[in-house]
Amino acid sequence: MIDFLFGQRKTPAELLRQHQHALNRAVRDLDRERTKMEGQEKKLIADIKKSAKQGQMSACKIMAKDLVRTRRYIQKFYQMRTQLQAVGLRIQTMRSNQAMADAMKGVTKAMRGMNKSVNLPEISRIMMDFERESEVMNMKEEMMNDAIDDAVEEEDDEEETEAIVNQVLDEIGISLNQQLVDAPTGKIGTKTSEPAEAILVDDDAALQERLNNLRRD
Repeated sequence: MIDFLFGQRKTPAELLRQHQHALNRAVRDLDRERTKMEGQEKKLIADIKKSAKQGQMSACKIMAKDLVRTRRYIQKFYQMRTQLQAVGLRIQTMRSNQAMADAMKGVTKAMRGMNKSVNLPEISRIMMDFERESEVMNMKEEMMNDAIDDAVEEEDDEEETEAIVNQVLDEIGISLNQQLVDAPTGKIGTKTSEPAEAILVDDDAALQERLNNLRRD
């Protein structure tokens, strides 16, 4: 009912904007009046010079008084304009503060809504579920990797590898045992049919030959 009779109630921001427009309009009116007074000042100066040339000193004095009053009014217009600009600056500052307060109010409302929507127990449950599912996924991944390794790796590889190693060792053992059997059994200080250094060379050669045969096989 009150809004219907007196109009809709304006917000503080709207009131500040209205006062700012009024101050700007007042400043423009003062500038317009000051411009008129400055034009009148120039006219009075010209009339004073004209009367002085004609020797009308009484008229010059009267117009000189009007010139002094006109210049005082012009100075007052400048002072009033400065004061209005200062008030306008304060209003602009208040509008900026009001806008900042409105923005902070909106942000606060949004933050309050976000805080209400955040469900900490639900988030904790989600994180626990995520951790559990991650562990299950890691276990399945390890099982799949083991299954793939078992499928790719042949069962005979390890047995074949052990057979080759045993064969090499057997060949080396047989060679060494054979060379030890064929070696001379003379006593220390007696002469043998071949020098000891030649026997060692033959042993190395025989061992190398068997290793070469093994690689070819």
